[in-house]
Amino acid sequence: MSNPQDKGAHHVVMYSTQVCPYCQMAERLLKQRGVEHVEKILIDKDPEQRAAMMSRTGRRTVPQIYIGETHVGGYDDLSALDRAGGLMPLLDGAVTGS
Repeated sequence: MSNPQDKGAHHVVMYSTQVCPYCQMAERLLKQRGVEHVEKILIDKDPEQRAAMMSRTGRRTVPQIYIGETHVGGYDDLSALDRAGGLMPLLDGAVTGS
């Protein structure tokens, strides 16, 4: 599912809504850590994607963040992972094409 132009980029997917402040904070933190592109799935525009998110994550709230195949969780989970020193190694392991 990766594009050739994304080679070397971190593969990050975030289930989000258009007006979610925690989604914006999560995206800001990821960009500060070197992520150039976050693939956003806007569940407020597509009810089928909301159902898919709930099925995939077991959660109803946004954001829901995947780095590579790893479900990180929401913003609080992402922030805690960063503070514990686990975010950068996870991002380094989620480089597409590696």
